[in-house]
Amino acid sequence: MNRLFVALVTLVTMFSCVGGEQHKANIGKVRVPWNFSAEGYPAHVHLTWSENVGSTYDIYRADKSGKFIRCAQVSGSEYMDFSIGKSDKSREYTYRVCPSGFPVDSASAFEVKAEVPAACDSVLLDMVQKYTLKYFVDFAHPQTGLARERSNDINGDIVTTGGTGFGLMAIIAGVERGFIPREKGLQIINKTVTFLENCEKFHGAWAHWYDGDTGKTFSFSKYDNGGDIVETAFLVEGLLTVRQWLRDSQDVSEKDLAARCDKLWKGVEWDWYTRGEDALYWHWSKQYDWKMNHKIRGFDETFITYVLGVSSPTHPISPKVYDSCYRNSSYYHNGNEYYGIRLDLGMEYGGPLFFTHYSYIGLDPRALNVDGFNIYERNKAHSLIHYNYAIDNPKGHEGLGADLWGFTSSDDPLVGYTSHHPNTDAENGTVSPTAAVSSIVYTPEESLGVIRHLYYDLGPKVFGKYGFYDAYNPSMVDGQQTVRTFLAIDQGPQVGMIENYRSGLLWNIFMTAPEIQDGLSKLGFTK
Repeated sequence: MNRLFVALVTLVTMFSCVGGEQHKANIGKVRVPWNFSAEGYPAHVHLTWSENVGSTYDIYRADKSGKFIRCAQVSGSEYMDFSIGKSDKSREYTYRVCPSGFPVDSASAFEVKAEVPAACDSVLLDMVQKYTLKYFVDFAHPQTGLARERSNDINGDIVTTGGTGFGLMAIIAGVERGFIPREKGLQIINKTVTFLENCEKFHGAWAHWYDGDTGKTFSFSKYDNGGDIVETAFLVEGLLTVRQWLRDSQDVSEKDLAARCDKLWKGVEWDWYTRGEDALYWHWSKQYDWKMNHKIRGFDETFITYVLGVSSPTHPISPKVYDSCYRNSSYYHNGNEYYGIRLDLGMEYGGPLFFTHYSYIGLDPRALNVDGFNIYERNKAHSLIHYNYAIDNPKGHEGLGADLWGFTSSDDPLVGYTSHHPNTDAENGTVSPTAAVSSIVYTPEESLGVIRHLYYDLGPKVFGKYGFYDAYNPSMVDGQQTVRTFLAIDQGPQVGMIENYRSGLLWNIFMTAPEIQDGLSKLGFTK
């Protein structure tokens, strides 16, 4: 007689004590959990189980003393227990997930054990990467493999191309870290590439969004329903990283996947998006043509677009386009100091921190020297300016400081998606975890300070099933402080940049592409 059968018999016996119709009703409401798992992290345990929809469970925990205490009552099939706190020693706990009202002492059939590691930075970074990777694995669109735009999409299953490029690189990091099996990672990548081969493209470029369920283009805005060359660049950054990752594989299917990524990259008509001018335009639509009329100028997140355009072996743009358009901007050259930190390029205070992330998940900024300065050092300065701005806290927002900094475009507790960069009206005290987390390659100690604070001190307030929530503002009324959403373009850089900080993996892979080396040389960048 197995333990689950014994538990079922016990359930029936327990509820037989109530009489008549009430007895039948109670038996009908009992929902027995099964398929338990528990994984321990530096300051919490994540429990999962299988259940019947509509069930309610009591969660009990016992330490080595053997005495069970009730932690929570939950509906659903998972629970994150943050009440254990952190310790410099490893620990073991026993959990029982009981149907509500069922005595814990009789619930050994619903038991699972968890090993909790001692708190240290390497285990902490493992955890952040592993959880955030789930956005691109567990939450990937099931038919297309692409990354969903956001976790709270009111438009249906909208998938995003730029976020998918970040996701492809995150999957490579996850496979190499052993967080997911290689076979599973390649399965998602293959599904993604198949969709990208067959969906509508616009002179080889992809739209910003697609409807994952229908495969049709989904308008980003009224006139933006066609090719988006910047989002395409982020996607190609991922595709080229996949190609280089698999380039030496002896597996036939992996070689084929690399070749298919190569074909997609070579199919992008970067030169079409110049309109025959010394400029690069962001959007083109079959319906609205060039109505958006948006030239891509810098210094911002779009740098990778020019690198790829100049590097293309099939549809290249001239380096002159880069000089005439991207560098010909009111916020390209800077040269001012903020908090005693010189910023060579970029707008006042550097702008939102995603400028330092999107182009550099694959492209190694350490290898980019031009005009007497280095892009890595420029991005480090940008990150440190944000750090010092939070310490200065000129608007007097609650909570900002050395362990809570980093401003970028993200969701906002009150106004929806917006940019929160320093010294602007939109800077309202909202901190976006991706900003400091993804800057870890530039500011390791300062970023780790934020990661430790968010996880150890704030815990479930800012951390969920796919990692850190999108935004947190301690100045808001409690209940409005956290935006409990996840966005592909904010989750992806965290996995990739943490990996580059730890091993340089994605930088090392992407930079082996010979076309990229050739393109950077044409643009005047030296190692």
